[in-house]
Amino acid sequence: MPSLYTTTVHATGEGRNGHVQSDCGTLDTDVRLPKALGGAGGATNPEMLFAAGYAACFHNALRLVAGRDGVDATGSEVSATVGLGPIGDGAFGLDVELDVSLPAVDRATAEAVVAKAHKVCPYSNATRGNIDVKLTVV
Repeated sequence: MPSLYTTTVHATGEGRNGHVQSDCGTLDTDVRLPKALGGAGGATNPEMLFAAGYAACFHNALRLVAGRDGVDATGSEVSATVGLGPIGDGAFGLDVELDVSLPAVDRATAEAVVAKAHKVCPYSNATRGNIDVKLTVV
């Protein structure tokens, strides 16, 4: 696959209690273990960053597919909920729920566009078969 875009982000410090910074400097923030996992919280974390990336990427795919199919995507929104939990043998995994709103169209049309977007979205393609992803039209 030829890359159309690449980016590099460096993690320093102590992993989930550290700092992340992109080569270009646009992303430059502390990361902290969330309180729910026994950390101090007060900063972003890898799951939050993943949720932001997946929501934005899926929303772009949704709007691309809607445009191709002549579907009105006015007012569309995507919310990503990312969960972290044990999967056995001391390993951890993720799960994702994408809540998608396409208020300008009927439910059947929205579900069809969401299904197509799930085939187009790079995050969906990267996670398919590795992470449980639940798609919900709201």
